[in-house]
Amino acid sequence: MFGACWPGERSTRPLVRSSGVLTAILVVLSLSAPQAADSDPLIAETRVLLQGLFAGKTAPLVERFDARMAAALPQDQLTLALTSLKQQAGEFRAIVATKIQERGGVRAIVATCDFANGPVDVTVAYDDKSRIVGLNMRPATPAASPYEAPSYALPDRFTETEVTVDAGGWPLPGTLSMPKGGGPFPAVVLAHGSGPNDRDESLGGVTRPFKDMAWGLASRGIAVLRYDKRTLTHGRRLASLTNFTVKDETIDDALAAVALLRRTARVRADRVYVAGHSLGGMLAPRIGALDPHLGGLIVLAGAVRPLEETILSQTRYLAELDGTVTDDERTQIAAAEALVTRARTLKAGDPPLTGALASGPASYVVDLRGYHPPTVAKSLAMPMLVLQGERDYQVTMDDFGQWRASLGGRKDVRFISYPALNHLFVAGSGKSSPAEYRQPGHVDAAVIEDIRRWILEH
Repeated sequence: MFGACWPGERSTRPLVRSSGVLTAILVVLSLSAPQAADSDPLIAETRVLLQGLFAGKTAPLVERFDARMAAALPQDQLTLALTSLKQQAGEFRAIVATKIQERGGVRAIVATCDFANGPVDVTVAYDDKSRIVGLNMRPATPAASPYEAPSYALPDRFTETEVTVDAGGWPLPGTLSMPKGGGPFPAVVLAHGSGPNDRDESLGGVTRPFKDMAWGLASRGIAVLRYDKRTLTHGRRLASLTNFTVKDETIDDALAAVALLRRTARVRADRVYVAGHSLGGMLAPRIGALDPHLGGLIVLAGAVRPLEETILSQTRYLAELDGTVTDDERTQIAAAEALVTRARTLKAGDPPLTGALASGPASYVVDLRGYHPPTVAKSLAMPMLVLQGERDYQVTMDDFGQWRASLGGRKDVRFISYPALNHLFVAGSGKSSPAEYRQPGHVDAAVIEDIRRWILEH
């Protein structure tokens, strides 16, 4: 998958990618469960390398790279990635824990590092000659806190059943939230943002936007189907695909989920909707074009600009967030500008993008080239609801404006923006930042009510 830019998401496909929360650098491993090995000398070596790295000394680490790593992540690109890490995670404090993973001759040290804005797991993978063959940085995944239902969720009004969404050999576990009563009920399929999200679109163990939506809508007479994403459940298998596109990542499974709902008792088959968040919102018009019998589309922070341009926009935003743009940040912005240029010239069959900001197969980039979601949406004869948080720095009000410009003349399309909400449709104040996503929160009640009202009107 091409390097996408939504909070907390992780890609199984790219070597290097940019995230709205943290830059992830080269991950090519599928390893066994971690095992403690405090006395292992490789842990001591890794500690020294990482402490030097976070002090700005990249050369000792780069000197240990094997040929593939050296090509994918040269020293200047690693420096850019560290700048992005500092923007988002804050200052490095200490390495607080380490563990080992092993598989097929590869040994990986996973170091949990304390940064000012929260912990980061840094994985350094070694081959049998102690050369570094993999490097990954991402927010440490805390133990998920118990789910505390928002006030608008009323569990005594619905039931939940485990189901399987299967788009022809790609079975995905899911949950159907069904209102109590005889029905038939309108129903919604929730389509994720980019990366291997679970069915709740969980972030940091503290925010579960899709679960909030499912419980809130099911409490109000609307069935909701959510499921684990294909890139989460079948990541290793997907990595073998040579022509990976958003069809494999998102579209086929959303259509299979719609078909499942239509076969479900007490669901009104002619009133099944797709609600896409972020990348899912971007792709909602493609889903609608393939299934013109949908009841309608709900676009939640649907990206409009090409993903590489969104990366550039976010890079600039994060660089300017503290009011000062450093030389390293200027270099990072220049790299993002170069990424945009390279993405525009990729052809089918070209080598994948690689770099500190993003990477992905040419097939993914070429497939999305020229795709303008609002233009495709304009050709669809179905009602649409377009929702946007005004504090969202990832999918911005500029994107929302393009939806409105293309569809604003239609009476069956409604637009709502929320001044206090961020990319997750959680309320906050001031400029949104990556640190905000580590705070517990729920999808705002107004969003649930606006979706409910719009569905019942149609």
